[in-house]
Amino acid sequence: MTSLAHQLKRLALPQNDPNLLTRREVVSLLFDPKDASRMDRSTFFALGCTGLEELMGIEPAFSEFQETLFSQASVGMERSVQSKEVNKKLDAGISLFLTRLSPYFLLKPAQKCIEWLVHRFHIHLYNVDTLLACALPYHETKVFVRVIQLFKLKDPTNRWNWLEGLQVIKPGVPLARGTLITHCYKDLGFMDFICTLVTKSIKGYSGHSGNCAQLRVIFSFYASTIVPALDAVEKVSDTIISKLLPYVQKGLKSSLTDYKAATYMIVCQLAVKVVMEAQLVDILALQISKSLCKEPVLPKEGLGCLIILLQNQKEEFYFLKLFHHFECLCAVTSLVPSLHAMAAVHDISPLLRYLLPHLVHAVTEEPSESTRHGNLFESVLQGLPLSGGLDNTVAKMLLEEYLSQSRLSAEGVTSLNQRLLPLVRLFESKYPGALYMVLEGHVGDISSAEDKNLFHQFISLSMSSGKYQILGDSDTSLVLSLKHPLPSVRHMAVEHLMGIVTSGQGGFDQAFLKEALLERMKDDVPEVVAATLKALEVTGWNMRLSMLKEAVRVLDEPRLLEGNSDLKTCVVWGLLPFLVVTSALPDSPDLQLATCVAQSTIISQHNLTQGWAHGKCIRKWCHNKCLLFFFKRKEADGLLASCLCCLSGETWWNPEKLDTNTCCYLRLLCRLFDVLITGAGQGHMAASFKALMKLLFQVHLSDPLELFKFLSLVWGYGSNLGDQLDCKVNAILQTQALYVGRAILSAQPGKTLTLLASGSSPVVLSLLACLSSPVREVRRAATATLQTLAQVDSSPFHPIIDRLLKTTEELTTGPTHLSQALGKLYEEAVTGTGKGKAWDKKLLVGLEELLLGVQVANCPAYTAKTILRALGEVNGEITKAFYSALGDEKVQQRLLGVMFDLLVESRSPACAQTISSVFKGIAVDGELVANELAPAEKPKVTVSVQQTRRSKMLQRKAQDTPQAVPKEGAVSWQRVTLILELLQHKKKLKRPQTLVPALFSLLSRCLETSTVERGNLEYTKQLILGCLLNVCQKLSPDGGPVSKDVLDEDKFNVEVVVQCVRMSDMPQTHHHALLLLGSVAGIFPEKVLHNIMPIFTFMGANIMRLDDTYSFQVINKTVRTVIPALIKSGDGESTAHMEAVVTRILHVFADALPHVPEHRRLPILSQLMSTLGPARFLWVLLLLMFKQHATQTNATDKDAALERDVEFWISVCCEFEVEEQLVSLIKILKYLMALPQDKEDGEKLNKPAMHLVSEKETAEELIFNMEAHSSKELRHFKFLSVSFMAQLLAAGSFVGMDSLQKLQQSLLEEILCYIHTVARCVEENTDKPTGKFWRALLNKAYDVLDKVNALLPTDTFITVMRGLMGNQLPSVRRKAMELLNNKLQQKTQWQEEQVTVLLDLKGDLLAIVGRGHGKVMEEEQAINRQTALYSLKLLCRSFGSDHKEAFVPVLNQAVEIVVSPEEEKNVMGSALLCIAEVASTLKALAIPQLPRLMPAVLQSLTERKEVLSNEIYMLSAVTALQRVTETLPHFISPYLQDTLLQVTSTIPYTNVHLKATAAPQLAMRLASLRTTVATKVPTRVLLPTLTKCYSKMVNSKQLGPLMSILKEHIGHMEKDQLTSHQSELTYFFLIALDFRAQHCQGDLEKAKEIEGYVIDCLLAMVMKLSEVSFRPLFFKLFDWCKTESVAKDRLLTFYRLSDSIADRLKGLFVLFAGHLVKPFSDLLRQTNVTKTDEAFFDTEDNIEKRCLLLEYILDCLHKICLYDTQRFVSKERADSLMTPLVDQLENTLGGEEVYQTRVTKHLVPCVGQFCVAVGDDTLWKTLNYQILLKTRHSSSKVRFSALLMLLELASKLRENYMVLLPETIPFLAELMEDECEEVEHQVQKVIHEMETILGEPLQSYF
Repeated sequence: MTSLAHQLKRLALPQNDPNLLTRREVVSLLFDPKDASRMDRSTFFALGCTGLEELMGIEPAFSEFQETLFSQASVGMERSVQSKEVNKKLDAGISLFLTRLSPYFLLKPAQKCIEWLVHRFHIHLYNVDTLLACALPYHETKVFVRVIQLFKLKDPTNRWNWLEGLQVIKPGVPLARGTLITHCYKDLGFMDFICTLVTKSIKGYSGHSGNCAQLRVIFSFYASTIVPALDAVEKVSDTIISKLLPYVQKGLKSSLTDYKAATYMIVCQLAVKVVMEAQLVDILALQISKSLCKEPVLPKEGLGCLIILLQNQKEEFYFLKLFHHFECLCAVTSLVPSLHAMAAVHDISPLLRYLLPHLVHAVTEEPSESTRHGNLFESVLQGLPLSGGLDNTVAKMLLEEYLSQSRLSAEGVTSLNQRLLPLVRLFESKYPGALYMVLEGHVGDISSAEDKNLFHQFISLSMSSGKYQILGDSDTSLVLSLKHPLPSVRHMAVEHLMGIVTSGQGGFDQAFLKEALLERMKDDVPEVVAATLKALEVTGWNMRLSMLKEAVRVLDEPRLLEGNSDLKTCVVWGLLPFLVVTSALPDSPDLQLATCVAQSTIISQHNLTQGWAHGKCIRKWCHNKCLLFFFKRKEADGLLASCLCCLSGETWWNPEKLDTNTCCYLRLLCRLFDVLITGAGQGHMAASFKALMKLLFQVHLSDPLELFKFLSLVWGYGSNLGDQLDCKVNAILQTQALYVGRAILSAQPGKTLTLLASGSSPVVLSLLACLSSPVREVRRAATATLQTLAQVDSSPFHPIIDRLLKTTEELTTGPTHLSQALGKLYEEAVTGTGKGKAWDKKLLVGLEELLLGVQVANCPAYTAKTILRALGEVNGEITKAFYSALGDEKVQQRLLGVMFDLLVESRSPACAQTISSVFKGIAVDGELVANELAPAEKPKVTVSVQQTRRSKMLQRKAQDTPQAVPKEGAVSWQRVTLILELLQHKKKLKRPQTLVPALFSLLSRCLETSTVERGNLEYTKQLILGCLLNVCQKLSPDGGPVSKDVLDEDKFNVEVVVQCVRMSDMPQTHHHALLLLGSVAGIFPEKVLHNIMPIFTFMGANIMRLDDTYSFQVINKTVRTVIPALIKSGDGESTAHMEAVVTRILHVFADALPHVPEHRRLPILSQLMSTLGPARFLWVLLLLMFKQHATQTNATDKDAALERDVEFWISVCCEFEVEEQLVSLIKILKYLMALPQDKEDGEKLNKPAMHLVSEKETAEELIFNMEAHSSKELRHFKFLSVSFMAQLLAAGSFVGMDSLQKLQQSLLEEILCYIHTVARCVEENTDKPTGKFWRALLNKAYDVLDKVNALLPTDTFITVMRGLMGNQLPSVRRKAMELLNNKLQQKTQWQEEQVTVLLDLKGDLLAIVGRGHGKVMEEEQAINRQTALYSLKLLCRSFGSDHKEAFVPVLNQAVEIVVSPEEEKNVMGSALLCIAEVASTLKALAIPQLPRLMPAVLQSLTERKEVLSNEIYMLSAVTALQRVTETLPHFISPYLQDTLLQVTSTIPYTNVHLKATAAPQLAMRLASLRTTVATKVPTRVLLPTLTKCYSKMVNSKQLGPLMSILKEHIGHMEKDQLTSHQSELTYFFLIALDFRAQHCQGDLEKAKEIEGYVIDCLLAMVMKLSEVSFRPLFFKLFDWCKTESVAKDRLLTFYRLSDSIADRLKGLFVLFAGHLVKPFSDLLRQTNVTKTDEAFFDTEDNIEKRCLLLEYILDCLHKICLYDTQRFVSKERADSLMTPLVDQLENTLGGEEVYQTRVTKHLVPCVGQFCVAVGDDTLWKTLNYQILLKTRHSSSKVRFSALLMLLELASKLRENYMVLLPETIPFLAELMEDECEEVEHQVQKVIHEMETILGEPLQSYF
């Protein structure tokens, strides 16, 4: 074929194939071509769809092709006529389909789908590679050959031409595998095709989860082709490696298991086939390690791959490289288990050879990861074998790495030792030889001291560290020292070794110790051998046994003992103890040692031990001969004979009563019994022990009775608490002894059994005691033993044994069943419910025999205790019926005595509880108990007063002696106490009164004891008093008197009880005594009243201070019982005496009150008063509490104490009814009036004791004794009393108590009388020091009057007030008016009649107001007149609106005061306030007074000096002016000008001169007045007046308030009003706006302030004008400012006004701003210093004014542009303004600071907004360029300002600034190298901000 033909062939397209146009033959996969040509398209389509549906059932991923390749639209599609894009998309779909189809290629459905694709889309022409890739994994099948036959492969240039042979070969012959493999390594393109096939298949299934199991055939083909190809190739070239490496890396990174496995195989083949470069090995090793770490799905395969890789490469390549993958390998969780499994079959040393050095290095070098690496190293050592010299390598690495840590600190070395210690120990245990060789080989290489220290520390880490430890004395190791030629060194080494073993130091294995000591045992030097023997004492038994055997051999040396018989004897006796064997085990150490000793020459030849060389003889001697030697010598032992003599004849062998020798004998028997019974129970020597046991019984316990006495001792000794035998009998020995006893009893004859089961034998009692044991097995053994006695019918215990054995299971189950069973047996026997009377009698005999058995003298206490406890449920109680049945009192007395004796003697709580229960249940006569409390031989004596006195004398004598001697025959206090305790809860007591004399006798006896002993008898006293109280309650349950026949009054000695109270310090005793006295008060009241004061005095001093409920109840009961008797005794002639006594009692309570707990005070006093009667005595209590506070309160906490006490006093009063409180207050007032005014100052008398007060002294004298208190205390007492009354009357309980009018009237009369008295004292003591007190007391009295008045009915109140206002005393009159004012201020509903009466008071008040200066003090008179005016004001406020005419005289009188020039200012101020109220009420009726009132008020305000001296007066004047103006605005026009002048001039004046307290109120009043003037006065009146005021005030420069009035007025004007008065307002504003030019030259700040007021006022008018009305006004103002004949200052005012108008009108101002453009342009040039040097203003402050004008213009232009929505800035206006604006950058007018401020705050914002308003990019460019030119100015400040303006333009234009950026960049570039550092920094900042604004980087342009 020519070259042209080849070119044409290459250019040929599949769609140009002529075969596509013919139907004679059609290519087909499934059919013959001719048959296929006869099939239509629908058949192929149906075939393909069927196959697709079947595939979808297998793999849902094929469903997406249902709408593309297999859709109905594809039937009519012909790809040969489609565009390139369509075919490209179609190829992608076909490729994806065939890729997914490849795993299912051999399935019929897949072939159907391929058939459709071949027929419709001609994939055999268009998609050859894809179809071949789909079929290639099945190259050994016939279907693959069918696919190859579809292609046209004749062209030699075709890449698949090598498959052409399959088309012509005999059909059915597949592709040979060798051919495929050969072509694979020869044609690297084909190899790449196979690798790509895999990656495409993975990508085709990338969206599906799982391991893609369907791709397994692809991975298998991949591995089975590439691996053999690598194996077949002669040399694996770099090209092949570079071709495979990307796919290998992908496979290692893949998560697909099969893909990774195939890759592992390829890597292994590469490693075996070729030696790779170090970098490639490193990459592969890293990828393998990461694959293992990331997803360890194939750990063994991956590790195997890594091992093969390492095994077949040069080790120098990757010895260091592997370190980079070390962490990855360490992170493999199954590293060690996988290597362990692999090590059993394969050699893993290649991996370990490179892993372990890095691992050792990581353990020593990386503390942070040491734990993880250490654990891995430990796992490697434990689980993996280190073969092939690896152990030596690891040992060497450990040592070298450790020695390389010389740079570490001490703490670091310590930490390293802690990490390495377990690892070194583990390595040493696994490979001791390797570590030993390394250590031995390194000893000689140590040079420096530092290395030597580290080496020693490393040695200390090993278990054998001690071997290599260098000893200081020998300067060599311990191993060498033990073998040193010098004996001294060996001796020292052995001692050192012993010291190490003693201290427990590690580093030595037992084998080394044993070997070393054994070797030294054979030393030639005795000192060394002695040291070795000494070391044996601290070694373990296993090692010691070997040493001891060696020592025996040493001692057995003939030459050692030859010729020295004494030494030989000493050795024999020393070895004899070692012949004793304590263990029966054949291999026990002691048996081995004994055998060794017995077989020694010295022992075997000795006469005593000859023939003992055999083990059996030794054991026989040990276990038999020694015991037989003891047993058979019993008869010859006199000591044992004496012991047996002591034991003979005794029923019980009781260790508690035996002597020491006998106890020792019994101890020996018990211990021998324990040894023998233990040995006989188990082991191969049990028979020997049984023989010995039999021998023991035959020799020592041959008599059966003695044997069972011994066994009974063993059975019960376990419960003995004394342990006299020093022998522990545990439950096991007890059980064994019971079973031995059972066996022996079973072998005894009947006669012996009868003796053993009799009552004189301890057997049955001991067995019954064992049945109560807490151990189940003991009870079981005892039951079994007891069964052997069940057949002994003659035994008295037979019925009991018989019944018990019927419940063996219950006996075994619980230890309490025995007691229950015995109780039930006794019940059956007593009730006769058993088997019969005879049987019941036997049961009772048996139980009685049990009791008799424990009463035997030598019965052990522990056995008796157990038996008695078992008999606990056997009925034997003392019951009520039993005790009552004892008719003889002597018997009852005796029984009581025994019970009490037992109670005293017993220490058992259970016993005491039982006696208490018995005593409580029986009915006892009181006389019997009294006999037990008093001596039997001493008759009962009545205790009288004389005896009490005698007892006091005895008491004094007792106090003189150290300790009182008890009376002869007296009952002990312990017995008395216990009996009294029983009596406390005794209810069934006959004739309790018979106890009274005995109890009082005991009480007197208590009081006669010494002080020390008396303290111990407090509890007894309490019991006695409690018993007496119980007796009183039993005799008089209702608390009333009792008959003399029942209890004589003389027998009840109250004096003794009171004395008991006085002499005791215990609160509980006090409680009992007071409760008793309270109970006696109802029975014998006279006896208690004689001692009432000591009782209550004691209560106040003691009991009331206690904080417990019981004390509180005692106090209440005492009060409830004693006080009524006292009150009852006072009814009659002795009332005064009774009241005095009650006062004393109340005094006691009041004095004790501060010490009473706070929460107890109120209940105690409430109970006390309720009992006494509050109406009668509450006032006394209150006064006493007042006196106590007045005389005892400390000055430090006076206020707090007063507040606390008053609150408490009120609480006390509130506990009672209001009537009782009012009565008490009346009595207090009467008492206060009865007290003298004062007393002469002098020494305060000592207050006499309460009990010394004369009986004739009255209650009033007792309340406050003038002789006992000072004048100051008296005054305090009075003041406190009155203050309390005022606070009490304010309580809520008094409100609404109209029914108490009489009491209220009485109280009012009393308080008025008291006020009169106090007022007189005020006058009398005016000039005295006490005058202040009397005035304060009078005020408090008035306060009380106020409270009383608040309680009064209204009608009564008015009448009283009118009378008081006519009083002669000014203070009384003033107080009356104040009360009236308070009443009027309350919101009260007044009736018409009441209003009439109140209005009548007007005349009295006017009379007070009109009084001139008389003899009365001026200060007080002025206060009264002010108060009267205030009262009139309140009356007018309350009733003026309905009774206007009535208040006309009031207005006249007030005006008279105001116009009077001599009137005091305070009174005048009150009159002005009254006028304000009356005028606002009267309205038109007040008009006649205006001509007199207004001038006077205005004149008063004009007088500044007087006004400022009295703030209240000034405030009052302003208030009056405001109220009059508000009420009559249309009638004040004559006074309006003066009013405005005062209002506008007062504000700044007062702010400067008045105090801070008055200024806010005055300012508020003035503001209200201004508002009133502005809103109420008509415009026609106000405007002319304002103009006049402006003319007068313009020079004072205080126009702010005047302008504020006009502004507020304009704000309230209607539109028509404003229109009608616009011309007048315009005229006024033109005058006012000229303030700067005409009146304020030189003071710019003041001009700015006043001008601001005017502009604000004008803006208020502007905002209400329409556009039509505003336009002429604005142009008029514009013309006004351009007037040439006046100063140019008007320009400042105008442009400031324009700026303000622009700010308020916003976009509307643009309509009027067109005329300002040219002036703006001109003024900008005229104010620019670079354009003109002429002064714009003619004044000195030219520069300041030019700066101001410039700022106003820029601000106004900024607002115009800001609010421009009408395209105001046209091109012409922009051209006019642009250059002057930009030139302002050069205008440094005003200096640097002013320039910077003007640029940043005014110019830059103005230009930025001007740029926005222009809206034309052409103008933008011009403006930007002009600004850029300024960046080249010579001044750095101008360049800096130009940068600021550029940044502002960029921020305003944002992305529109991009068109300006090209011309800006060069200028910025120049500035980046500016000589001024500040400009250079600013350029950088501008560029950065521009980048942020524009969103594009600009640095690349520079």
